[in-house]
Amino acid sequence: MAWKMQHLGMARGALCSLFGAMLLSGISIAVAALQEEKSPEIAFSSETIDVGLCVSNMQASIDFYTKAIGFQELPGFSVPADYAQEVGLSDGQVLDVKVLTLGTGPTATRLKLIQFPKVPGARVDQSFIQSTYGIRYLTIHVKDVNASLEKLKQHKIKPIASSPKLLPAGFPEGVGLCNLRDPDGNLVELVGPYRP
Repeated sequence: MAWKMQHLGMARGALCSLFGAMLLSGISIAVAALQEEKSPEIAFSSETIDVGLCVSNMQASIDFYTKAIGFQELPGFSVPADYAQEVGLSDGQVLDVKVLTLGTGPTATRLKLIQFPKVPGARVDQSFIQSTYGIRYLTIHVKDVNASLEKLKQHKIKPIASSPKLLPAGFPEGVGLCNLRDPDGNLVELVGPYRP
């Protein structure tokens, strides 16, 4: 009887080991499959996108984004009129682009400002984010919403509606959202730690 119990115990141990090995093997295969699914078919040279923004007053926009928000200005560039037309960027207007950045590394967000003083674009309804199709707002993650508010006050920029406010239940605690508008009425939201 003791002999049978010993062999049953060994058989159970072997089965558990076999089951464990199969389970680990299955998990490894599943993880490998998930990693393959995550790999895009098209490789991107950067995971950061640049945003182009047409403005009505270049200097006012540069001042807003650099002095009040904290972007840094980098050297800009020009795109010749014929090239801009050939690739579908403009109807034959030169593009004089000012480049602003958050940070200094190769993955830092870049905001490219463009102004067409001779052929201004049509204004869109900026009342709310649902008012018009297209890119509707910029989210800028800050280290301290309260410090950002002080900087905004120095530049006479006021938050809109009743922001800043802490994020609602279900979102990270202690994080606030402050909404404001740039000189052309585009919505800019600052998100980060906030003390009401």
